[in-house]
Amino acid sequence: MNAIEIKNLTKYYGKSRGIIDLSLSVEKGDFFGFIGPNGAGKSTTIRLLLGLINATSGDANVLGMDIKTKQTEILKKVGYLSGDTTFYRGMKVKEILKLSADLRGINCKEEAEKLCKRLDLDVNKKIEQLSLGNRKKVGIVCALQHRPELYILDEPTSGLDPLIQHEFYAILQERNLEGATIFLSSHILSEVSRYCKNAAIIRDGKLLACDSVSNLSQSDIKRVTLKGATEIFESDNIRNLKTENGITSFLYGGKADTLIKELSKISFNDITITDPDLDEVFMHYYKKGDEE
Repeated sequence: MNAIEIKNLTKYYGKSRGIIDLSLSVEKGDFFGFIGPNGAGKSTTIRLLLGLINATSGDANVLGMDIKTKQTEILKKVGYLSGDTTFYRGMKVKEILKLSADLRGINCKEEAEKLCKRLDLDVNKKIEQLSLGNRKKVGIVCALQHRPELYILDEPTSGLDPLIQHEFYAILQERNLEGATIFLSSHILSEVSRYCKNAAIIRDGKLLACDSVSNLSQSDIKRVTLKGATEIFESDNIRNLKTENGITSFLYGGKADTLIKELSKISFNDITITDPDLDEVFMHYYKKGDEE
């Protein structure tokens, strides 16, 4: 069974675009990255999956349940962290964690204590005394303390220092190994590349690509680096052309034999052809979107 199944999901805010005809599947037990810059439609998709807003058209299931009719049941089995975490002022951290657990009818005290210790969160401080990063930690504990089947996390590491980010992902990896599904929305490609098994790229509310992270990174796009090149051939398949200190580099998205033929016509001292990293693949898809 897929943990998330989206079919032709569309959301308009009046005349403004949210997402358009989005179809996507996330297998149960996956660690899935949902990639796109701010405004791409990531948060809209998540809010639709949780029943926080209604779709204009299309359908989706979460853990086998229809988002239109089973919102309460879905929320019981999901741990959700919003991109912008806010809480009631005047409450201590431990009071907020207990309130979150009580709303679910679950005693999460033991698990909350473990998470707070690992994330270095002081439960005796009031919310208004916390920094942005510590407020984010509160949201993380609220999302994780009931050990749900599915985690839906919207930009979860914004505001966290590097050590806490590392510990947070260690916790997620542990939960994933135990069978939980992780759906991670992010614009930080290094995180997706390091931790996710599969990923989807979204732009302007539309899906551009969906595959394993390794396949996305090892596509037909190549990073070509030339030393001592005095010229470079012109091609529509060349992107991100840069020349600095005698080194020319570019992304090449055409046929390999064509690349070899064109390179044979120019002079250079050395060449390296490698797979690009996920950041470069991401930009390649976005530039293709501009052309289309």
